[in-house]
Amino acid sequence: MEMEMQDEAYSDSLLKNLQDQDAVAIVGIIVAVVVVILTILFLKIFWGSKSTKSAVLLVGLCDSGKTLIFNRLLTGKFKRTQTSMADNSAFYRPHNDTGSGWTLIDLPGHESLRPQYIEKFKSAARAIVFVVDSASFQKEVRDVAELLYSLLTDSVIARNAPTLLVTCNKQDITMAKSAKLIQQQLEKELNTLRVTRSAALSSQDGSTGDASVYLGKKGKDFDFSQVSMRVEFLECSSRSSKGDEGEADIENLEKCLAKLS
Repeated sequence: MEMEMQDEAYSDSLLKNLQDQDAVAIVGIIVAVVVVILTILFLKIFWGSKSTKSAVLLVGLCDSGKTLIFNRLLTGKFKRTQTSMADNSAFYRPHNDTGSGWTLIDLPGHESLRPQYIEKFKSAARAIVFVVDSASFQKEVRDVAELLYSLLTDSVIARNAPTLLVTCNKQDITMAKSAKLIQQQLEKELNTLRVTRSAALSSQDGSTGDASVYLGKKGKDFDFSQVSMRVEFLECSSRSSKGDEGEADIENLEKCLAKLS
């Protein structure tokens, strides 16, 4: 009888030890799996953030001169263009630059097409060349500001913080507005848009939306120094004042793009 009790106690002890070892092994496996998953996620985010931001996007309203700037950057030559109905893309490396270069992408300016192409390429943007028609800016300021507002408040763009190059094109035209004036007017218009958009969203559902971020700093009038990305205003002319065959003045833009290397 005593021997049976000893055998039973030994069996219980052995079973308990095995169960404890199994529990430790299971915990070890779970920890190892979690570590592997976290490592994969970290590497994906770390390397993805470096490798996918390899595009320079040309964005703007119709007839702002995006496509001609695209052609000038690539070939240096004038080429007659028409309203783009799809994106144009090509490899681009700044002059005298030995870096890896980027994919230059000209997005359609038509309002019915533009949002879907911005959505498609925004995650890859290393820089956004925001092209403004300086000659017709005064009558288009509202539309220009609305497009710029949608970019600056986009959560993906705000998180990735690509360089924003506000390119004030068509400076060869006499009535063209200067980059400084365009910046000042855009800041005022964006400040107004921020108030009206925030009020409209709040009245609808009591929130400001999950897909957008607040523009600038609360309680302060908006200016471009408040955004997460580096913003530069520059002047250029994709067409020459001497005619189609004349030299374009895009040197300022080329210098800014060279800084991205």
